[in-house]
Amino acid sequence: MRADREGGSAVAELVETVRARLAREGSGLSPARVAAALRESGDPVGDATVLAVHDALTRDVTGAGVLEPLLRTPGVTDVLVNGPDEVYLDRGRGLERSEVRLSDDAAVRRLAQRLAAAGGRRLDDATPYVDVRLQDGTRFHAVLAPLARPGTTLSLRVPRNRVFTLDELVASGTLPPAGARVLRLLVGSRRAFLVSGGTGTGKTTLLSALLSVADPAERLVLVEDASELRPDHPHVVGLEARPANLEGAGQVTVQDLVRQALRMRPDRLVVGEVRGAEVTDMLAAMNTGHEGGCGTVHANSAADVPVRIEGLALAAGWGRDAAHSQLASALDVVVHLGRGRDGVRRVQEVGVVRRTPDGWVQVVPAVSFRADGEVVAGVGADELASLLEGAAP
Repeated sequence: MRADREGGSAVAELVETVRARLAREGSGLSPARVAAALRESGDPVGDATVLAVHDALTRDVTGAGVLEPLLRTPGVTDVLVNGPDEVYLDRGRGLERSEVRLSDDAAVRRLAQRLAAAGGRRLDDATPYVDVRLQDGTRFHAVLAPLARPGTTLSLRVPRNRVFTLDELVASGTLPPAGARVLRLLVGSRRAFLVSGGTGTGKTTLLSALLSVADPAERLVLVEDASELRPDHPHVVGLEARPANLEGAGQVTVQDLVRQALRMRPDRLVVGEVRGAEVTDMLAAMNTGHEGGCGTVHANSAADVPVRIEGLALAAGWGRDAAHSQLASALDVVVHLGRGRDGVRRVQEVGVVRRTPDGWVQVVPAVSFRADGEVVAGVGADELASLLEGAAP
């Protein structure tokens, strides 16, 4: 009997039966209506089955459906769906394949479209991909099949419920105690810096921790494409970009917001992620008396940051000479993160910005942090010490 079939596949079959009946009748969702629909299907059911079907349908019309438990897993940073049969999560130790499955690609597509609609965006064959922030701060991205293989893909970046302190990052192995001391001095010195690294290496987590140790008297103005920075600081103003609506109007870019932030008397201008034309406004701001500016940027290494910034500036209309000239005057330090083979995200290097005799900018290593905790001084160690001299710890 169905009352005895409490397994996942049996509940899934019942869910589809009840879903179809409620859709035909236009009925609302409640335990009583679910019980009535199950009884009319012909076989008796128990209360446990009724509640299981009701909960499954509730998840399917609110929140992230079957992904909700994964998103609420302590420590999870990302949930990734590659079609109905491959669901992964990342708890800071690399990707783990979960036991969660969706019934078919149509179910993945429905979930993707519902989440997109919750963020005010359209997702269909005419617009088969979307990138949006949900109300709880989760960053949601989707690409529909057949553009994506092996099926519709979802990527959800989970916001931190709280900010990690530098001491907690030390305890987790993200950086050694000596590294924490260097970074505290970096913030106290009000030097301009960028946090670099690949996707998912913890750039935002580290930058939030660093901003949390800034002088409480400072006014921090944060500009982000999607609001993710949550520094534990008494004076924070956040500005978030906005995509165009369904009619193609109303867009507000990061570049627009950087310009507005300059009129808001920031003690520190923070660009959550530098990845477009806003790089020109950020560099200009750092060269006009706005000390302590910082942000994050995608790069393979600290040494690659000048090339990355150059490429963004060239795309924004600057020449190479102008890009390097502005960068040399604006930026002092680069803090680079990476993910080790063990899956742990670590601060790997702190580099200083140096201008070569031919006018180009390079980042040279000042101090490196190995996975075993060893600290290695680099050729730029003396320059870094000079930059940090006199900073409050």
